[in-house]
Amino acid sequence: MSHDIAAQIREHMEVIGADGVHVGTVDHVDGDRIKLSKKDSSSGITDETHEGHHHYLSLGLVAAVEGDTVRLSANGDVAYAMEEEK
Repeated sequence: MSHDIAAQIREHMEVIGADGVHVGTVDHVDGDRIKLSKKDSSSGITDETHEGHHHYLSLGLVAAVEGDTVRLSANGDVAYAMEEEK
């Protein structure tokens, strides 16, 4: 299933949590993860050490792709906690 989801995800799509909170913007799909753009990878995170890093989300967190939006199955704050930095 994650391959089908990955095929629907495109650059510049907005990623939002199940609660509607903006999590980031898609840079591209990298294997089984979504790489978020650096420009807003610190969205919603008050810790400035997150700025300027790429963040990744597992495709397993994706609930649906609707138009230009990737909707996650987890709320935004949970998704932030599950992000991987690179």
